[in-house]
Amino acid sequence: MPEDAFPAGVLRIVFMGTPDFALPSFRALAASENIIAVVTQPDRPKGRKALLTPPPIKTAAIERNIPVFQPERLKKSADLIETLGVLKPDLIVVVAFGQILPEAVLSIPKKGCINVHASLLPKYRGAAPIQWAIIRGETETGVTTMQMDIGMDTGPILLKRSLKIGSEETAESLSPKLAELGASLLLETVIELKAGRLVAKPQDETNATLAPLLKKEAGDLKWDDNAVSIHNRWRGLFPWPGTTTFYKKERWKVTAMTVGDEKGRSGKPGEVLGLSAKGLEVAASDGYILIKRLQPEGKREMSPIEYAAGHPLEIGMILQTQKS
Repeated sequence: MPEDAFPAGVLRIVFMGTPDFALPSFRALAASENIIAVVTQPDRPKGRKALLTPPPIKTAAIERNIPVFQPERLKKSADLIETLGVLKPDLIVVVAFGQILPEAVLSIPKKGCINVHASLLPKYRGAAPIQWAIIRGETETGVTTMQMDIGMDTGPILLKRSLKIGSEETAESLSPKLAELGASLLLETVIELKAGRLVAKPQDETNATLAPLLKKEAGDLKWDDNAVSIHNRWRGLFPWPGTTTFYKKERWKVTAMTVGDEKGRSGKPGEVLGLSAKGLEVAASDGYILIKRLQPEGKREMSPIEYAAGHPLEIGMILQTQKS
């Protein structure tokens, strides 16, 4: 769209983002401001066939004829940094981009760089705030807009908005809610920024917690934890990297579980206590877990009852964190 097609007061914005989480914010900004360029991660192999797949933000930008840049490492991309300087954006907006912005980029826009972060900062700084909030049993989370600095989510806070976490909420179900909330808060932030009404407030370092990048081994179920903690870990790691356990030498991916509600059910951590149409009862250090769906390695997802129809399932057997 030609520059003169935008009314006075519309900001020239470079948008930096990559996954589905960033789409609501991108679409909201594209409807109200002038996004002059998009910076996103390179195309990556995806699926069983490892087909090279563009990130969602790239696809959305191309649909709107917005130029797209895909640096492997932004801080080492001198040509792109120079290009961003030539573009002279009023503002850079970052939503789940996946790379840290170097100081050379932070200093480019007149109004600075704003980040939409999926936690109530200073809690859960880092790459996986949604997952860690659930894993640690939080009942409330939210989104924060902040003025970016050279640290990892350490910049001064602009606006916050909170959201309750349901007791059965998973990272998969919570993420789109926070994405929509983040888009709404971003628009409010941009409006207030243009009006000169925003006052950035430094973060309270004494309340800072970290939400580091998750690795596959984070999904190893530890049955010597209590039932609520095990369930929280499952919720936070669903669908990726997922949680796993071993029955004898067979690896199971647990695809649905809840905390058992029957009083007085107990056993050794990991002990199979019973099987019913509701699921497989497994003892924790305190209470028990009801596994409702599982996927044996190399097989389809199924209920424990379906599994037991084709495999001997011994009551009293101990589920293991690693192959026995």
